[in-house]
Amino acid sequence: MNKKDILIVGGGASGFFAAINIAEQHPNLKVAILERGKEVLTKVKVSGGGRCNVTHAEFIPQELVSNYPRGERELLGPFYTFMTGDTIAWFEKRGVALKIEEDGRIFPVSNSSQTIIDCFINEARTHNVEVLTNHPVISIVYDDNNWLVNTKTDSFTCQKLVIATGSNPKIWNLLQELGHSVSSPVPSLFTFNIKDNRIKDIPGVVAKNVSVKVVDSNLETEGPLLITHWGMSAPSILKLSAFGALELAKRNYKFSIEVNFVNLNYEIVISRLNDIKKELNKKKVINYAQFDLPKRLWHQLVLASEINLETRWADCTKAQIENLANQLTSAIFKVDGKSTFKEEFVTAGGVNLKEVNFKTFESKLHKNLYFVGEVLNIDAVTGGFNFQNAWTGAYIVSLNIFKS
Repeated sequence: MNKKDILIVGGGASGFFAAINIAEQHPNLKVAILERGKEVLTKVKVSGGGRCNVTHAEFIPQELVSNYPRGERELLGPFYTFMTGDTIAWFEKRGVALKIEEDGRIFPVSNSSQTIIDCFINEARTHNVEVLTNHPVISIVYDDNNWLVNTKTDSFTCQKLVIATGSNPKIWNLLQELGHSVSSPVPSLFTFNIKDNRIKDIPGVVAKNVSVKVVDSNLETEGPLLITHWGMSAPSILKLSAFGALELAKRNYKFSIEVNFVNLNYEIVISRLNDIKKELNKKKVINYAQFDLPKRLWHQLVLASEINLETRWADCTKAQIENLANQLTSAIFKVDGKSTFKEEFVTAGGVNLKEVNFKTFESKLHKNLYFVGEVLNIDAVTGGFNFQNAWTGAYIVSLNIFKS
């Protein structure tokens, strides 16, 4: 039986951050990470396209929490203790310079996730954190004020146990055996599968400022929209998928969306189109993209408005102008299925938040049991927010783990 003071189950972002900070503050304690796979930090490696989107440049707690469809209320207090600025300072103190990009995402200056991985590995080594790979946990038992943790190859006891396993159904099952309730996982960040002639041949086209809403719901977002080979993606769609995760799962990912490609209301667009009709009267409609739309997207929306390749602005009928205004401001697309990112798979679901004390991230059901990261029913939109949840929870655990 291996005796440790603190065991962290899960060798990902939150697990390493917890282990390093605990070991740094308690150098005389034995801290170990149990990782089920043969490698650690695999999700960190592929995140942000291999660059690791560490956090997001939002420095007001009330604003930061608005990016969490699940966890918004619970994370407000924790963010007052440790959030974006603290994350930046933590990494820079350890030699990792970060940069803020135009859209607010924060990356290492190196543009490589390996920089973050190397930092964690070095810090773990410096603070004598034992990292044990190929150790999938098969049972967790609380006995005589200690936790007994069995893996496929070994047995451990510890005083304090931190669960940092992300979306791992086997661990969720073990936690349910301990009395915790777990919300069933459903995908949270995904793109929409759409087959429609208007977008069929224009993958790669980006409309910079659209609003998208799910028909017959209150779900609505704004932001860039990317046409892909299989449908639509980019922040406007991913945000909708996150906030609509439960609702869209109920609909079995078959629903309609209404897209306003210009983010202007119908009356304004009609007025502008009639002005353009006078200004460009002898020009062909198809050749002169308006509202800063990409030419290929404009081309498709014009054709969908029953305006042909040769039609000049002066020859547009009232009905054609109205059709075009409708395509620009309220185009309906049928979504039939989703596509998820295998490497950056995020789920809604996890340990019930009512069963966790968010001042310490300790279980309310079991003393000396802590949860950090996506094992909890917390998830966020894309842009570095899921990592910020991991850093915040892990740091707060390190502050409180020996106060209780």
